[in-house]
Amino acid sequence: MPVIVVGADTVAGGVILGGFQPSEREIRVFVSDEGTAQHLRGVGFKVALGDVSDESHVEAAATRCFSAVLIAEAAADDRERSFADSNQEVMEGWARAVANSRVTRVIWVTAEDPPQTRASEVASVDPGDSDLAGKVVALDDAQSISTA
Repeated sequence: MPVIVVGADTVAGGVILGGFQPSEREIRVFVSDEGTAQHLRGVGFKVALGDVSDESHVEAAATRCFSAVLIAEAAADDRERSFADSNQEVMEGWARAVANSRVTRVIWVTAEDPPQTRASEVASVDPGDSDLAGKVVALDDAQSISTA
């Protein structure tokens, strides 16, 4: 089933993408960096390029995805975010976007408590975890997960 990784152009995003095999499933990535977008397209990922704070763009990119991996680093780093004033607003926008696109499983990659997320299944993984990619991929592959 399709998965989208929002913030795939972060350090954690690169680690997580290393755990996924684009030839085995549809993997979408949402990035802000055009060079990274071109590279990821060449590797076989489906790419959405835009402002991570643009809730409607994230929602459209997540349409028909089963899982969404939301990397908090992309809400707080030095990239331009024109549609939100704080990293909390960006992450709350992502939570609404994935709910509106009917994503079933949300995997937050954050060391903080993620915002309330209306999805059937919600989990959180610390970005500093030594097996970050393995844990995210296992959560995506699991039959079901408990809520965070």
